[in-house]
Amino acid sequence: MPASWQGHWSDEAATAEFAASLAGSPALAHAVIALHGDLGAGKTTLVRHLLRALGVDGRVKSPTYAVVEPHSSASCPWMPEGDVLSVWHFDFYRFNDPREWEDAGFRELFASPGLKLVEWPERASGVMPPADLEIEIRASNTPMDIPPDAHADENRKVLVRAASARGLQLLQVLP
Repeated sequence: MPASWQGHWSDEAATAEFAASLAGSPALAHAVIALHGDLGAGKTTLVRHLLRALGVDGRVKSPTYAVVEPHSSASCPWMPEGDVLSVWHFDFYRFNDPREWEDAGFRELFASPGLKLVEWPERASGVMPPADLEIEIRASNTPMDIPPDAHADENRKVLVRAASARGLQLLQVLP
């Protein structure tokens, strides 16, 4: 089985389709997904579509200033009836001091059950646990490890890498 997936998102509908595919995997229940890309690459848009596909209601906003936004879904399609899927959306863009990790209780959050979605994980390297899946999103004109092809008019290049057995399970549901 390949340890990576690459593709293109031509528009937001393609992002939503990718998110819906990913949301089909019960392996998400305890996964850590690292989201890489420049400002405006579409990381929060992907999270919003993923949360909707998992049955999360309410506003989904970027946790840039709050650092973490908690979410939950009582209607996640693959969770046992009556169970709630917990999701934490982290944005470490403004993360500067590793002491913040302990002070904010992030160690406990990452150790608890649920899905963790992490924007700017490189800002928490050394304290954040390893990700199961790494998703890199780039504008079409930004270099990446994806070879050039006939999709020059598409807006985003996407590279997904599995970094664990759980990550490999998640790759299985991608188109």
